[in-house]
Amino acid sequence: LVLMVDTGIRYGMPEGVTSFAVISHSDNPPPPNPKFAYGMLNALVKGYPDRLSFLISAPTSSIVEFCMNLLLPLMPGRLTKKFRFLSESVVKDTLAEVLWHGEEDIPTFFGGSCVDHDVYYPKNGVKNGGYLTFDFYGMKKRLEEQMKLYEEQQQQQQQRII
Repeated sequence: LVLMVDTGIRYGMPEGVTSFAVISHSDNPPPPNPKFAYGMLNALVKGYPDRLSFLISAPTSSIVEFCMNLLLPLMPGRLTKKFRFLSESVVKDTLAEVLWHGEEDIPTFFGGSCVDHDVYYPKNGVKNGGYLTFDFYGMKKRLEEQMKLYEEQQQQQQQRII
């Protein structure tokens, strides 16, 4: 979690942007692991509590609810308010409001049309000959590309204003 946040901040956060959001697909989580839960809690509390804009977990399962009901009371109040646990019926509308390109960025597993997620994170867990379920270097490259596009869009908007 910390590695991904650090990478996102370093390679995907344009000048003037100071917070980030986390969107978690929680449809089929693994069984609760206390060591992982404690590590996640430490990462969120000690790592970036002020830079985290919000964390969306959807669709919320009973396992996720159970774990978070144990963890949330241990977190600072300002951090607990940033967690949003959404049902399948409202996740698409919420994501359309918060994602940069709106509905066009919503992955297929949340009811959207963006198939890129399935290309970058294959279900069989093998990518480029490795066993990670994601392509870290590809993620870094895509963050850099998206940051450049965002900065170009901001410059164009500034030029229109002037």
